[in-house]
Amino acid sequence: MNSTPLLDASDVAKSFGAVHALTNAHLTVAEGEIVALMGANGAGKSTFVKIITGALRPDAGQVLIRGKQALVGSPAEARHSGLVPVYQEPSLIPDLDVSDNLRLTDTPVEQFREWVSELGIEDLKLSAMISDLPLATLRILDLARALALEPDVLLLDEMTAALPTDLVERVLKTVQRKADDGMGVIYVSHRFTEISELCDRATVLRDGMSVGDLEIEPGVEERVVELMLGQKIDIGKRAVLKANGPQIKTPRLNVHSLAFEPSFSDVSFDLYPGEVLGVVALEGQGQDELFEVLAGFDRPTSGSMKVNGQPVSFSHPADAIAAGLTFVPGDRSDALLAQRSVKENIALPFSARIKNWGPIKLRHERNRVAYAVEKLQIDTRAKGEVQRLSGGNQQKVTIGRWLATGVETLLLFDPTRGIDVRTKRQIYPLVRELADQGAAVLFYTSELEEIPLACDRAVVIFNGRVVDVIDAADADEQTLMRAAYGLTETEGAA
Repeated sequence: MNSTPLLDASDVAKSFGAVHALTNAHLTVAEGEIVALMGANGAGKSTFVKIITGALRPDAGQVLIRGKQALVGSPAEARHSGLVPVYQEPSLIPDLDVSDNLRLTDTPVEQFREWVSELGIEDLKLSAMISDLPLATLRILDLARALALEPDVLLLDEMTAALPTDLVERVLKTVQRKADDGMGVIYVSHRFTEISELCDRATVLRDGMSVGDLEIEPGVEERVVELMLGQKIDIGKRAVLKANGPQIKTPRLNVHSLAFEPSFSDVSFDLYPGEVLGVVALEGQGQDELFEVLAGFDRPTSGSMKVNGQPVSFSHPADAIAAGLTFVPGDRSDALLAQRSVKENIALPFSARIKNWGPIKLRHERNRVAYAVEKLQIDTRAKGEVQRLSGGNQQKVTIGRWLATGVETLLLFDPTRGIDVRTKRQIYPLVRELADQGAAVLFYTSELEEIPLACDRAVVIFNGRVVDVIDAADADEQTLMRAAYGLTETEGAA
C-alpha cells in the first residue's frame, strides 16, 4: 500500500464573521481505508465537508490528494482532483431529467447504469424527471453517479439516512467492496452500528477542532462520546422546575404513532400545559419534518394527534394556529417581516386575531409590545427594519411576540442557534415563564446542554423513532448523547 495518504487535510480553519466554524481540523484517508467523521451538532462537520469538497474555501490550512495540493475551489475542481461527495441532500437538479443531470457532471452513462442496477434500482429511465422520483431513489442515483466517476476518495454524508433496510445493506456492501479495491472513503454518520460494521477509524471534531483519531474496536463508542462532549462552557444555571412534573391529566398535545415517511416512522409523546418538553435528535433524524407536520405544513402519512383531548387533522398552518399550535422556525427569516419594524413584528398576532370590523385596542397592543421589548431587552435602535437587528435580537422578536400576545402551545425549533451566550441566558427563563403562564412548549435544540436548563423532560428521536424519554434531572449530556446515537436499551414514548 502506498504510504502517501489519498487525502490529507491539515490545519483547516474557517470563520464566518465573528463565528469560528473551524479553527484546527485534520483528516487523513489512506488507500482502502474507510474513516468516519464524527462530532456533535455544531462541531464543524458540515463546514469541514464543504471545504474538502470545494463548496467553501478555507481561511487557512491545506488539502492534499496523493501528496499534491488539491484544486478545490469548486465542487467541479474537487471532482477533477479525485474527490467526489454524496451530500446529505440530493445534489440533482429537480427540473431536469436524469440524463441532463449526468451531462452536468460528465458522468459516463453506461457505468452509471451499471451502478444503479447493482445498488438495487431497476428499470430506471434516463428520461425520468428528478422531481418525480422518491428521495430514496435520488440518494441511490447520487451515489451511482459518484461511483461512475471513479473517485480516489468518496465522501458519504449521512448516505443511509433516508434509505430502507434493503438498500442500506446494498450501499454498505458496495462501499466496502470499493474500499477493498483501494478507494478511500470518508463516512459521515450518526449510526454507530454502521460505523462499527464499516469503518476502520473515526476522526472526532469538537468546537471546530480535531480532538481525537480512534481505531474502531469494541467499546470505542463510549470514548467517542466523551471526545464529542469535552468540557462545555457554563451557559447558565439550571431552571427551577416543578418538583412533581405535570399536574394536569389531560395533555395539551397528544401525538400517537405519528409518521411522515421516510423522515420519521413512529413518534409518540404527551405535552402538558405548564410543561417544557425537550426534543433531542442529531441531524437528519426527522425532527425538522416532525415540527412541520405538527405546525400544519405537511400531512402525516399515519398516526394521530389530539389537542386538549380532541382529535385534530391539519391541512394548512392556519388549521394548526386555530387549534392553538404556534410554530417558531429555526430560520429566523421565515418568522419575521424583515423590512418592517420591531413593533410591527411583535404585534403581528394582534392583527391576525381580529375577527370583526371595529376599533383596534391600540393602547393594549402598545403596552404588550413594550412589555415584551423591556422583558427581553430587545435592541430597538433599528426601529425601522427588523433585518438590521443582530441575530440574537431578531430571535428575541420571534419569541417576544408570543410573550406579548399569549400562546397555548409553542413549537419552538432550535431558538438559540447562532446566538450569543448572553442572549441564551435571557431566552431560557423566557421559555420557562411562558410555561409558568400555562403554555405548553415543545422545545427542540441542537445543543444538548440546553435540555436540563430549560426543560422538564426530553424525548429522544433516533432513526425516525422515539427511543427514550428522560427526566430533566437525569438529562446530563452523556446520557442524552448516548440516547441520541441509539446507544440505549430503553425504548418508549411519553
